[in-house]
Amino acid sequence: MMERVIFSPRANLRYSPHEDIGLRVSYSSGYRAPQAFDEDLHIDAVNNQSSIIELDPNLRPEYSHSFSASADLYHNFGRLQANLLLEGFYTILDDVFALAKTGENEAGYIIQTRYNAAGAKVRGLNAEIKIGIPDVFDVQAGYTFQRSRYDEPEVWSDTVEGERRMFRTPDHYAYFTATANITRQFMVSLFGNYTGRILVQHNAGYIEADRTELTPSFWDMGVKLSYNFRLSNTIGLEINGGVKNIFDDFQNDMDSGPFRDSVYTYGPMMPRTYFLGLKFTL
Repeated sequence: MMERVIFSPRANLRYSPHEDIGLRVSYSSGYRAPQAFDEDLHIDAVNNQSSIIELDPNLRPEYSHSFSASADLYHNFGRLQANLLLEGFYTILDDVFALAKTGENEAGYIIQTRYNAAGAKVRGLNAEIKIGIPDVFDVQAGYTFQRSRYDEPEVWSDTVEGERRMFRTPDHYAYFTATANITRQFMVSLFGNYTGRILVQHNAGYIEADRTELTPSFWDMGVKLSYNFRLSNTIGLEINGGVKNIFDDFQNDMDSGPFRDSVYTYGPMMPRTYFLGLKFTL
């Protein structure tokens, strides 16, 4: 099916001036073929009409060139083990894929066309830290700041001003997990994800006209408690329970009714959710 060979090189260099220090630089390239993706085959509902994505006849592959540099630092403070990762990254996207409304077909479907935008740049900094004592506690956390911008403003609707910022891509996001062994059998875990504000396309129907929405940021935090029993020398049982999205940080402006925009969703997938579980081990 391919008309020509695609050359996609990668290179990686790692240097350790000390056993507790790892320095790395890397380059990688990639591409996305001009094809229909699985999600395009699911027809979305907008304004009591169906919406479907078509490919521009002249759609070219999207190519990427990514550069990164990082420092990985390790140190033990007695039994306490620590690791710090600092990283910078820069990605160039050529002929980046973008979507725009282009009309309706004979069946009355709203047509969105995937075409090649001028290009884009993604750059940022990432930091991750891990601290723990084996069989006592473990903490991991990470934060990323990035900017994802088109080279030129992209217009997705005739009634909306173009945007250089990529849609559904936060400038800030973070995570953390913390696990503590209260006893040999009882364990407590705390986990969470932070997602910064993003731009989302909101199609007319439930609202009067197309518009670009800037969403709020979200803290999706949860807790899990687990207790282990020995049923025999070879069989173990874990009983666990907890809460996901403790603060119920959830989208509060979803469209409703027959004229809703079914793809206008963002943020955590579930509101506050309680769970219980059993796990057998051999």
